Amino acid sequence: MKKRMMALFLTLSMLLALAAAPAYAEEKTLTFGCQMYSDGLVNPAAQTNCAWNCMRYGISESLFKFNDNMEIEPWLAESWEANEDSTVWTIKIREGVKFSNGTDMTASKVKESLDSVREQGPNGSSNPQNYLPFEAEVVADDAASTITITLPKPDYNLTGNLAYPVMAIIDVAETTDFDHEVIGTGPYMVQDHADLVGYTMVKNPNYWNGEVPYDKVEIIFMGDASAKANALMAGQVDLVENITNVADLQRLQADDNYTVDIASGVRCGFSWMNMKGILANDTLRKAIVMAIDNDTICESNTIGGLYTAGFSVLPSTLAYGYDKLNNPYAYDPDAAAAMLDEAGIVDSDGDGVRELDGQPIMLRYSSYENRLLNDFSDAHTLYLMELGIGITPAYGSSDDCWNDLVTGNYDLDNNNWTTVGNGDPTEYMANWYGKSGSNYCGYQSDAYDALYEQFLETADPAARADLLQQMQQVLVDDAVVIVDGYYNSSMAFSKNVGYAHIHTADYYWLTTEIVPAA
Repeated sequence: MKKRMMALFLTLSMLLALAAAPAYAEEKTLTFGCQMYSDGLVNPAAQTNCAWNCMRYGISESLFKFNDNMEIEPWLAESWEANEDSTVWTIKIREGVKFSNGTDMTASKVKESLDSVREQGPNGSSNPQNYLPFEAEVVADDAASTITITLPKPDYNLTGNLAYPVMAIIDVAETTDFDHEVIGTGPYMVQDHADLVGYTMVKNPNYWNGEVPYDKVEIIFMGDASAKANALMAGQVDLVENITNVADLQRLQADDNYTVDIASGVRCGFSWMNMKGILANDTLRKAIVMAIDNDTICESNTIGGLYTAGFSVLPSTLAYGYDKLNNPYAYDPDAAAAMLDEAGIVDSDGDGVRELDGQPIMLRYSSYENRLLNDFSDAHTLYLMELGIGITPAYGSSDDCWNDLVTGNYDLDNNNWTTVGNGDPTEYMANWYGKSGSNYCGYQSDAYDALYEQFLETADPAARADLLQQMQQVLVDDAVVIVDGYYNSSMAFSKNVGYAHIHTADYYWLTTEIVPAA
């Protein structure tokens, strides 16, 4: 009897152990629904969106990163110092870091990565020279675990520039597929991908910075704004980024089964005006800006709360003198029409479209479905049609919109840009600098260029802020863009997720902060 009881006890113990085993061995998987900003991951020099994807998906990391106050912190670097005029920087590389393939991240590997991105720069559109000039010399000292960067001219924000995703550190020697399987230092690595569908990520077994919370992350591309919210509420995904439909966002916020995390925005939504074409006409641009009621659009049921209205290219929340700016083109449709009439830009044949130089004004409007850009573009179209301006919509993907911008195949091109992507607006404001490779609209202003060049040589924060205010006023006076407003980012998740956070710097999505529910 005792033997039978013992055998029964052992059998029961084994069954309990087997039943319990899957709880420990169960694979932890996160399903993440997000916009397909670019199908590929990265060749950092090829396209900015690709570089952002690589960092957002938890594959790549940079020497420095930004906290939620947009202050710089070391990441793959341990410390840094610069000489008095900020032309020579010595950066201590963090020891003990490995790439996902197990290779040590040495000073030489860091130099190799930075050099590679700059060498490929002229063949792409991510403009790495804006962050680390081609002429800069990078010297590696593996024994001291340092790199020394000697710049051709002072750069007071080199650490911020090196935090930008384009400058992420990757194992360029071992990466054979830059489009899909980049070897980085982040918590996740690519296991598989399907073009236009998504990625399967797995835990990086060599991750240097603590435990990686998920064994697998399924990234599912979802272009439609409501699709992300519906998939979350249907249990098809656990986490989504940037719910841009107001009704969907409010629905999630009202349901205790979901959490919505919102970051105050440093993004500006704006439509470029291509001054290499018909919009070289100053009067036409000024009338267009005056004909659009930005406040009403931002307060509408479609946009409500996701954007703050504004008229300058830098958000009003930043300390760059927004409240001191003067807007000469506040909404006044009658004045806009009168301005065009006086300039002889009229509808002479009665078809509802004004003509310029004998040709009807039909503007090609490039836009894409993210962060409500198409909604803004639709609203702009209605206002401009009332003014007698014809619009030809050219709505496509993020890649389509970007390609139109860099090739000049647009009159209006609606985008949403981080304004302090490297910690201050130097790189962003280069978009309108006459000598910049990122001046995609062909804007030329001697006054703006002089201010920008003075800004580049100025170290004092108060003086830099004053120069930025002056630069903004020049752009406002010249009616250089149609400003949508200033966007707030968001991340929403179900109870399957214990914690997730959207950062002010929109580069950090799949971080180790995102953990399963207990």
